[in-house]
Amino acid sequence: MKTFISNLGLASMTALLLVSAPVFADDASRDKEIAERFAKCDTNHDGKLSLNEANGCMPRIYNNFSMIDARGRGYVTVAEIQAMANR
Repeated sequence: MKTFISNLGLASMTALLLVSAPVFADDASRDKEIAERFAKCDTNHDGKLSLNEANGCMPRIYNNFSMIDARGRGYVTVAEIQAMANR
């Protein structure tokens, strides 16, 4: 049951990203756009996006931060965001 709920949450997040994201020609252009936005939001340039950095800069990431940061590290990486968007 726990796995089902977890998978349902991941499916919901993926649907949210796909529905609310602009239409991209392919994964590469979407990944590039994510990387560019991530770089602008990563204000301390450590390659990690904290919840505070996501606030106001990447609202979908901010609203779903705990789902993307499944390990509870307190940050997400551009690769994690791209992986979630590409599902």
